Amino acid sequence: MAPRVLVSDALSETAVQIFRDRGVEVDFQPDLGKDKDKLLEIIGQYDGLAIRSATKVTDKVIAAATKLKVVGRAGIGVDNVDIPAASKKGVIVMNTPFGNSITTAEHAVALMFAVARQLPAADASTQAGKWEKSRFMGVELTGKTLGVVGCGNIGSIVASRGVGLRMRVIAFDPFLSQERATQLGIEKVELDELYGRSDFITLHTPMTDKTRGMINKDALAKMKSGVRIVNCARGGLIVEADLAEAIKAGTVAGAGVDVFETEPAKDSPLFGLDNVVCTPHLGASTTEAQENVALQVAEQMADYLMRGAVSNAINMPSITAEEAPILTPFVKLAECLGAFAGQVTEEAIHSVEILYDGLVSQMNTKALTSATLAGLMKSQMADINMVSAPIMAKERGIQVTEAKRDKSGVFDSFIKLTIVTEKQTRTVAGTVFSDGKPRFIQIKGINLDAEIGEHMVYTTNNDAPGIIGLLGTVFGKAGVNIANFQLGRNKRGGDAIALLYVDSPVPEALLDEVRAYKEIHRAMPLKFDMPSAE
Repeated sequence: MAPRVLVSDALSETAVQIFRDRGVEVDFQPDLGKDKDKLLEIIGQYDGLAIRSATKVTDKVIAAATKLKVVGRAGIGVDNVDIPAASKKGVIVMNTPFGNSITTAEHAVALMFAVARQLPAADASTQAGKWEKSRFMGVELTGKTLGVVGCGNIGSIVASRGVGLRMRVIAFDPFLSQERATQLGIEKVELDELYGRSDFITLHTPMTDKTRGMINKDALAKMKSGVRIVNCARGGLIVEADLAEAIKAGTVAGAGVDVFETEPAKDSPLFGLDNVVCTPHLGASTTEAQENVALQVAEQMADYLMRGAVSNAINMPSITAEEAPILTPFVKLAECLGAFAGQVTEEAIHSVEILYDGLVSQMNTKALTSATLAGLMKSQMADINMVSAPIMAKERGIQVTEAKRDKSGVFDSFIKLTIVTEKQTRTVAGTVFSDGKPRFIQIKGINLDAEIGEHMVYTTNNDAPGIIGLLGTVFGKAGVNIANFQLGRNKRGGDAIALLYVDSPVPEALLDEVRAYKEIHRAMPLKFDMPSAE
């Protein structure tokens, strides 16, 4: 019996035909996504669901989808899909991360021009019968400094367009290597330097805990007077009230905003301000982009439903059915190793070296490497997945190498990750025990045996008496329960580390208290995509 797919948002007829040509039965109801009750009523009949942004795939929809195997999102953002609910039920969620790149980059450049020359206001004035030539004095882009925050797929396209416009392009991206920057013809800088030097700033970074609200009062105070800011990435990157105040004060000369803190944006502190150009999330709104992502999602879903091929999956690696039982625990380990390195590394990464030792060296290491890179880059790139991670790493000029060897120690298998930055080399290793749970077995060359939990704290210190008591006392007074506490040192009186597995997120004030002790060199929170302890 042929698999059935429901298309509940507006995909092109060409995309719908792809399903039919591949032997998939397709039900094209492009307005159904707006009718939550009707969707809940019929979703149980389908093996696949193809959507854009209008359809909300909630936990209720997932629960009602008794046959559903795959959700395909034509576009990059999957905020309208309950990923944990889908994962728990074994529903694969796919997206199309690269189909909108050119279109979004071009919209950012269009907003730069619009703000530089005050085009919308000048158009409205002229069409109203006025002739206010002296009112709309603009600035040239040529010779100005363009600061690109986030130099991945879209940001690098904007950077290259800026170079073509004879702008001086500088960029900040934690994963941008000097080699990649040189290849693009741009200068790699730190974020504060970018703020201080840029005449135009364009944002192309995903929304993460680190980037949310990054353009705030403090950041704006570091910027050159008269800067113009463009955001075609995510609305929450900018604190709109702070930007509005800076525009009113004249320290920011203008802004082009395509995305907002709340969407649809019915009201914003930015509305009505002089030289603020606002568009309703049009970054991906071109005929070409909409067609590209529609065709791509249809091909991906049909390939999975008819042949079992998985590509651009948010919540599942590219693993065959035969490999899954053995490989899956090591995929989680690889992801955790990458996540650890990504969270503790602040400098740009030059290279990634992954050693597979023992039985794991005979497995599908391509999937494991992809999982490692996804974990490594996830702290900076929320939308990354195992398929896109290697591409993103390559775009940023990160060299990735694998090595395999026969069993060399007490463990039947282990994975060792080495991160090389411009300032240091960092290593972390782990294995999977017989219970299927991943564990850290070495950090910075220091051996230990640490269970991995959702919330952890990593500390470094000199090996000295009293550290266990100190940490236990501080955490206990704050009411934070330590579920597991592991220590390690390289030698007596030498360097030491501690990993604390805690039951809940650790308040920053508590970490500041720990850092205040002279015995502690570093204390930082870690978060891993692991089930919460009951």
